[in-house]
Amino acid sequence: MIELDGVGVTYHGSSTPALSGVDLRIEEGELCLVVGRTGSGKSTLLRTINGLVPHFTGGTLHGRVTVDGRDTATPPPRELADVVGVVGQDPRAGFVTDVVEEELAYGMESLGLAPEVMRRRVEETLDLLGLADLRTRPLDTLSGGERQRVAIGSVLTTHPRVLVLDEPTSALDPPAAEEVLATLHRLVHDLGLTVLLAEHRLERVVPFADRIVHLPGDGAAIEVGSPAEVMATSPIAPPIVELGRLAGWSPLPLTIRDARRRAAGLRRDLSELPVPTRAVVPVSDARQVLRAARLAVSYGRTVALREVDLSVAGGEVVAVMGRNGAGKSTLLRAWTGLLAPDRGLVTVAGHDPVRLSPAELVRQVALVPQEPADLLYAETVAAECDAADHDAGLPSGRCAALLEGLVPGLAPDRHPRDLSEGQRLALVLAIQLVSDPPVVLLDEPTRGLDYAAKRRLVTLLRQLAAEGRAVVLATHDVELVAAVASRTVVLADGEVVVDGPTSEVVVGSPAFAPQIAKVVAPLPWLTVDEVSASLEVAS
Repeated sequence: MIELDGVGVTYHGSSTPALSGVDLRIEEGELCLVVGRTGSGKSTLLRTINGLVPHFTGGTLHGRVTVDGRDTATPPPRELADVVGVVGQDPRAGFVTDVVEEELAYGMESLGLAPEVMRRRVEETLDLLGLADLRTRPLDTLSGGERQRVAIGSVLTTHPRVLVLDEPTSALDPPAAEEVLATLHRLVHDLGLTVLLAEHRLERVVPFADRIVHLPGDGAAIEVGSPAEVMATSPIAPPIVELGRLAGWSPLPLTIRDARRRAAGLRRDLSELPVPTRAVVPVSDARQVLRAARLAVSYGRTVALREVDLSVAGGEVVAVMGRNGAGKSTLLRAWTGLLAPDRGLVTVAGHDPVRLSPAELVRQVALVPQEPADLLYAETVAAECDAADHDAGLPSGRCAALLEGLVPGLAPDRHPRDLSEGQRLALVLAIQLVSDPPVVLLDEPTRGLDYAAKRRLVTLLRQLAAEGRAVVLATHDVELVAAVASRTVVLADGEVVVDGPTSEVVVGSPAFAPQIAKVVAPLPWLTVDEVSASLEVAS
């Protein structure tokens, strides 16, 4: 179905190729997972499948890419729309209408399908992806995860033979991500759809994959094999695989069930060891940096937050979790003054953020939004960093040093538009931290980040908390929460339903428990690092 012969891609102005010498065959009805570190060329590989590379992105394409017998270098991408459906990292970039139902129908209109066929497929897709309640909603009122599901649905309605997805679950809560992946699995096995997807959260996707393509980057040869074959040697692996390596299990587990069956002895050993503890910062009035009191926010007739009472102290890392549309992003936007509450009180370091000038606000609070590209305007990475240093009144180089700590080796002359999602996120985070604000708010901060970049982010967040800053993460990444959050707040329907220490909140939660917690439950170990540290002390 998909063939790549000696494929290489070099972008204009870059001294090194984004891809080099890729040979790959993907059969009909196969779900193929593409993995690799941030910036290794995953998105570039996906974009060659429907001709976005080089027709849209530019650059030079070497070799040959064919899909269902068609050479993608010859026709423009629109002429492959009946064969290849693409969902990118930023779903908003692909929207062409204003309402959910219209967006689902637009692709079929472009293909000239009959109205009765369009109506039937729209209804099927609404049910398939759980979008029925959103059918008349304007797209600009949807949460990030809701937009992602609409983007996937708008492609599925055209019934393509190949579906290409770039980070399809990155903005979805765990249950919604499982629904989407189960849907893709069903389409592959029942309808013979060929699916090629790139994803950093391997803990979600590996059990569904037929094969894995590992792009090491740096010009090294790609590795292709079954999930078991690739995970046996890959430096990029989900937590249960890392746990299997630590415990010496062979073959390595790829599912929670497999790991649970192997872990009886490990659970017995851990049960005799001291429980890992995390420092809990008391939220006294003196330490309180963020506050929301009886906060209520609505978008028209849609209620986003209802009577929320929440305080965050300096030195805390607080995770805000909940299903898509629960109000997580709205809470962060209220704390940054981007929207005024309908009722209640919001303060940042004692100030009403709505009343602060932009210059005053950036000295008080840093925000990394779900779409970090919204904050990037300059022509190069270096120009973005220099502007951030200048605006903060600091000597040039401060922002670049922060960026190097997050994404080592990023070329300063790269255009922000040409960066991967993870690289753009790291750049925006560095820009926001230049002025040393006491509050750091991050909305889905691990979108596009590989495991190594995520570990660097965890180190940075711990450092920020140790410096006395208040750090709040609105996230669906349960592994990030397990690694860094001292406290977890769960929102549902705009209300706080749980607020407590992370270990207590996530261990008993089917939706929000990390992989290690599921394997060693009911014991309260959350990460491989915690298990390793406990066993090392015991020995």
